[in-house]
Amino acid sequence: MTASVLPAGMAHAQCHACSLVMTIPEEARESRLGCSRCGTVVHRRKPNSLSRTMALLLAAVICYVPANVYPIMAITSFGKVQSDTIFSGVIYLFVHGMWPLALIVFVASIIVPTMKLIGLTALVISIRRRSQWRPQERARLYRTIETVGRWSMVDVYVVTILVALVHLGSIASVEAQTGAFFFGAVVVLTLLAAQSFDPRLIWDSIEDNDE
Repeated sequence: MTASVLPAGMAHAQCHACSLVMTIPEEARESRLGCSRCGTVVHRRKPNSLSRTMALLLAAVICYVPANVYPIMAITSFGKVQSDTIFSGVIYLFVHGMWPLALIVFVASIIVPTMKLIGLTALVISIRRRSQWRPQERARLYRTIETVGRWSMVDVYVVTILVALVHLGSIASVEAQTGAFFFGAVVVLTLLAAQSFDPRLIWDSIEDNDE
């Protein structure tokens, strides 16, 4: 996923479709170059990366509030209905002695999405400001966000499985609530934001300054 400018006036770029690394001549850098293996248009940097990332992050932030305010699922047990938000569900699990599960849900459903939003926003701002502060650490932060982000789906998986398996009418049943929709939207939007972000932009300001 890296691109380096060579002293001989050559550059490398990776095809986003087949991952082929191509050498781009100096005279072809401003033109549309097709991948020699699959024909996809190759870009040295993802087009409009920061704009797309910020738009997706803004949408995720908007969905994040109702995802935590509205109930994520409603459990019916012997005619009694209980609705839980993500946070109240964590408290319920902890109070009933299931603290390992409560910890997993807390980290995957509250800590991870929050840190993804904060981390990606910080990366975008640092690039907008052409910051040269610790590029390696910022690149590691991005790889960490991209790797752990998918674990935010734990809550969505749990709700989906319970809704599919528990169908006993007034005796026992589980129904997904509004919060589950918004939480799923937050997870998908942050995943797309991470994919839209081009970490190679972290190094551009440093290379430009060296020149």
